[in-house]
Amino acid sequence: MSRRLANVTLDNLDDLPRRCRRCVFWELDPMNGNRAVEAGDPGLEKEAWVSSTLLEWGSCGKIVYVDGVAAGFVLYAPPHYVPRSVAFPTSPVSADAVLLMTAHIIPEFSGGGLGRMLVQGVAKDLTRRGVRAIEAFGDLKWEQPGACLMPADYLLSVGFKTVRPHLRFPRLRLELKTAVSWREDVEVALERLLGSMSPERALRPV
Repeated sequence: MSRRLANVTLDNLDDLPRRCRRCVFWELDPMNGNRAVEAGDPGLEKEAWVSSTLLEWGSCGKIVYVDGVAAGFVLYAPPHYVPRSVAFPTSPVSADAVLLMTAHIIPEFSGGGLGRMLVQGVAKDLTRRGVRAIEAFGDLKWEQPGACLMPADYLLSVGFKTVRPHLRFPRLRLELKTAVSWREDVEVALERLLGSMSPERALRPV
């Protein structure tokens, strides 16, 4: 079984699961996101976002392939590239951090360490680029899942620390020097997190 990690580009964007490929929850503010969905072209907006982010900032995502089949992905970017981030009550994201937007492992590939591969790839990429930390908006009520959000409890279990508390959407932070040296048990916890996120559960609007 061969595994390969690749940067998200316009050439492989269609390898994302269809619903994720057309989801612009993070890429647009709530008003423009609704307009894109109503107009029937959210996929075009997603493509435009990836294109501009690649040109202006660089790599903004990773796709993991197993025997040539896309098995999972993660998206990330500085907060000023992520309009939805300002809509959260615990915004803004710290100026020295990159926002972990969303991550997903295709269910049939869960439990094989792919989540670990993805996040290690992100950590190494951002460390090389001089980024100090990753931040994310967690969901404390993930049993009623929001759109593209990760459970706060899981983020805490893999080393994130709360930097701004909230009853529902705390903002959490992981120093990259910590991420690069994660222990095996932490990596396993992250794999369980990513393996538990199905498109249907992860992409409902907040």
